[in-house]
Amino acid sequence: MIMANQLLAGKRGIIFGALDEQSIAWKVAERAHAEGGRFLLTNAPVAMRFGKINELAEQCNTTVIPADATSIDDLENLVKSAQEQLGGPLDFVLHSIGMSLNVRKGKEYTDINHEWMQKTFDISAISFHKLMQTLYKQDAMNDWGSILALTYIAAQRVFPDYSEMAESKALLESFARSFGYHFGIQKHVRVNTISQSPTMTTAGSGVKGFQEFFNYADKMSPLGNASAEDCAAYCVSMFSDLTRSVTMQNLYHDGGFSSMGMSPAILGM
Repeated sequence: MIMANQLLAGKRGIIFGALDEQSIAWKVAERAHAEGGRFLLTNAPVAMRFGKINELAEQCNTTVIPADATSIDDLENLVKSAQEQLGGPLDFVLHSIGMSLNVRKGKEYTDINHEWMQKTFDISAISFHKLMQTLYKQDAMNDWGSILALTYIAAQRVFPDYSEMAESKALLESFARSFGYHFGIQKHVRVNTISQSPTMTTAGSGVKGFQEFFNYADKMSPLGNASAEDCAAYCVSMFSDLTRSVTMQNLYHDGGFSSMGMSPAILGM
């Protein structure tokens, strides 16, 4: 791990989506804590039943507030409680939430259950708008704060087994741009998405053919796949004062994969 530099000293935040040690959000919490940040953790009540988030909270000397990110009532309570417990408005927020019942249940893209699709959009993308709207209405962000959401390159390119999560990520990225304008005008708050390499998380590794694709992307990327730990470091840099003029961007953190067309390294696979 790179030496900590207290980049988040004095900063307050909320981190969504930590489930277990494989979660990117888990790594972000560990790194944010090491960099001096104070934050609350949150996840859906159903996810908390089979995750280890309370262990992470103890490790980071913080608390967990369960919240369904699709519920405005839950989000309003979360944001209000976070400001009360942390002692003021927030400086950083991470949205690391995604789930598709169609993917989980093996439905082909050409035979999707559209009610499940709407649920996917609500959980994985619309929740981001609901979160930002709640933060905006409560004036819960400090000047020059930073809001991040995790996304994937399937928003721009076709990855057939990613199913309707691809459209969900495209919607997520659009919300970041559109709300980024309003948050920037209001009080210089930045809103960005980070498009991460395929990562061996609990959610990611559940996608059909994930191991094979992970290996393919690793060979295609000049630097190899970006690790969850490196993604956490990137998130912290985006939360810090070192990136105060970066907003409304989709930032690729993928070892160069997004710029590649073909690599000789894969020809021998």
